[in-house]
Amino acid sequence: MRERYVAAKAMKDDYPITLLCEVLGISRSGYHAWHGGHRDRRATRDRYLGKCIDQAFDQSRRTYGYPRMTLELRARGERVGKTRVARLMRDAGLQGRRRRAFRPRTTQSNHDGAIAPNRLAKIEAITSLNQVWQTDITYVRTDEGWLYLAMVMDAFSNRIIGWAFSSDLGTQFVVDALLMAVNHRGGRAARQVVLHSDRGVQYSSARFRSQLAEHEILASMSRRANCYDNAKAEAFFSTLKIELVYRTRYVTRSQARCSIFEWIEAFYNLRRRHTSIGGISPVDFEHQLTTK
Repeated sequence: MRERYVAAKAMKDDYPITLLCEVLGISRSGYHAWHGGHRDRRATRDRYLGKCIDQAFDQSRRTYGYPRMTLELRARGERVGKTRVARLMRDAGLQGRRRRAFRPRTTQSNHDGAIAPNRLAKIEAITSLNQVWQTDITYVRTDEGWLYLAMVMDAFSNRIIGWAFSSDLGTQFVVDALLMAVNHRGGRAARQVVLHSDRGVQYSSARFRSQLAEHEILASMSRRANCYDNAKAEAFFSTLKIELVYRTRYVTRSQARCSIFEWIEAFYNLRRRHTSIGGISPVDFEHQLTTK
């Protein structure tokens, strides 16, 4: 009987409901009772999903749009489509943080440091952990002045495995981020990793290159004035700024350090869903790889 009611509902915009009920062998009163109950069930379901969305949105630090929200709800066992989630979020006035258009920036490469070949360009596909790491530097405004962040990302899992801060653009904090990544992965795992960066003076310095040599890491650098080669690192910084930095006023560098550290380790690596790795977090993705 339910199938007949569903068929009548599907065709009611094209034919009179009286005719449909007669042809399908159902009563008008029965159809209207079913249709009213269907609407009530849908409204009840919407209210329940709305509460789930409110909770998940807060847990995402009010950053998820409907695609990631759909992944989150499905991971919680809810059978729901993107269209419904988009409607419920729109009705509730919830909007994720949108990534700004990617804006390439050039790197000051007018220095006498060594320039490594672009090994990344010769890799057809990244298929495992510790195959390619990507590293870069960005800046964060505070009332005390600029705070600089260097990070190292595993390009397969998107996990940030090394990071360090500095109040100036010296070389040491870039070295510190590298050493954190090496220690995080274990020294031997770093051997023969391709570490890709731009042509910045920090990455061409003798101090940085000596650390690469000591740990048997292969340097790779982008083409001149082309940061698309390091797009994953650029995308990470874009996400960091849109979801955290642009929404926060930092009075001190110390405040910014604590905030960014917590966002990287407690949210980005551990909880944030990445569509490029199956809609799960980098930590969960790596856990799946190691438990297969």
